[in-house]
Amino acid sequence: METNYSVIFMTIINFCILVAILKHFFWDKIKGIINERQDFVDEQLLKVDEDSEKARMYLLENQRILQTAKEEGKKITESQKEKANKVYDEIVEDANEEAKSLLERAKTDIQREKEKAEYEIKKQAVDLAIELSIKALEENIDESKHRELISNFITKVGM
Repeated sequence: METNYSVIFMTIINFCILVAILKHFFWDKIKGIINERQDFVDEQLLKVDEDSEKARMYLLENQRILQTAKEEGKKITESQKEKANKVYDEIVEDANEEAKSLLERAKTDIQREKEKAEYEIKKQAVDLAIELSIKALEENIDESKHRELISNFITKVGM
């Protein structure tokens, strides 16, 4: 196979003419489109960087707000817990005072009932003694009858 230099030379010249024509009519448009696309990509990258920075700032702000809310919630919880403990202590104290008051009233009632019972016993003893004296005065009592009356008296009094 023989190399034909004239065909190669003509092909190179045709290629150069084609490039010159394409450059003259289309190169500026292609370069403009490429530059526009490059500018658009650069703007998008810059916007992504800005948005990323904003997102990071929002994240930090939200974390700070969340931490503040947690601390405030903890303070509120502690405050309510202290109030509840205070109310609990007051309720227990009131209950203890009420129990003491009831105990004192019960003791007073028991003492009053005891005194009333003692009074009734003394009254019955006096009544029985009077009755015994009346019987003793009404009858001539011999010693056995006297012992029987005393025994009955003791039985009634409960000694």
